[in-house]
Amino acid sequence: MKVSREQVVENRRRILEAAGRLFRARGFEAVTVAEVMRAAGLTHGGFYGYFPSKEALIAAALAELVVVPAIEPVAVADYAGHYLTPAHRDDCAGGCPVAALGAETIRQSPEARAAMTEGLRRQIARLGAGAPGTDPEAARRAAIGSWAAMVGALVLARLSDDPRLSDEVLAETRAWIGQRAGEAG
Repeated sequence: MKVSREQVVENRRRILEAAGRLFRARGFEAVTVAEVMRAAGLTHGGFYGYFPSKEALIAAALAELVVVPAIEPVAVADYAGHYLTPAHRDDCAGGCPVAALGAETIRQSPEARAAMTEGLRRQIARLGAGAPGTDPEAARRAAIGSWAAMVGALVLARLSDDPRLSDEVLAETRAWIGQRAGEAG
């Protein structure tokens, strides 16, 4: 039975969505193609009609996950207020792909790394556009430093088995970013 173009697009979307959630929850190596297809509600045999390899799926999933819709300015402190929360920390499967998969992406294909790099470029531009002041160099520096602090704090908060320390890392990084944003404004 032939699948319509619309169904192919929908199936691909479902595969990428399932892969993104599974990869963020468990990492690239711990997830099999069969698990991704099952989570997408499709048969394992159909996988190669959509992707030539698991590596291609990883690159495509990362490209979908790290897309910043439009380079719309966002205030760094406001973004940190949403990003550095216990709810986000606890939602590995639905949370930030950079914090969940950044270290693993280093050992992936050039296409996967390129997808993550493009996401990094867009996020820096987005945060820089929302930085106070008019000096583009200072705005970019603030965006890079703040994004690095946010991702690092989320990783540290997730790895800690001490809930109080984990919460403190999130709260203190939020406060530090807020203070830095207040000084710049």
